[in-house]
Amino acid sequence: MTLFIDITSWVLLSLGGAFVFIGGIGALRMPNLYTRIHAASLTDTMGAILVIAGIMLQAGASLATIKLAAILLFLLLTSPTASNALASAALLAGLRPDQATIAKPEPDQ
Repeated sequence: MTLFIDITSWVLLSLGGAFVFIGGIGALRMPNLYTRIHAASLTDTMGAILVIAGIMLQAGASLATIKLAAILLFLLLTSPTASNALASAALLAGLRPDQATIAKPEPDQ
C-alpha cells in the first residue's frame, strides 16, 4: 500500500510541476495581458491543487495534512479572485483587450 501511495504522490507532484511550468511558458509566450492572465491563472491553480494533493499523500493522516488542506482552500479562493482583480484593474486603467483575442460568436444558421 505504501508503494501505491508513493507512486500516486509522485505522479501528482510531477503533473503539478508540469502545469506550473506550462503556465510559466504561457505567461511568456502570450501576446497581451489578458491572455497571459488566463494562461497563468488556470495552470497555476491546477498546479497548486496537484502539488498540494501530492504532499498531502506523503504527509499521511496528520496535522500537516489538515494544514495543507487549509492552504489549498485558501489558494482556491484567492488565486481566481486575484486574477479577476488584476484583469478588472487593467480594464479600469484603460488597457483594452485586442480585437484578435476576443472570441467571436458563431453566426446563427
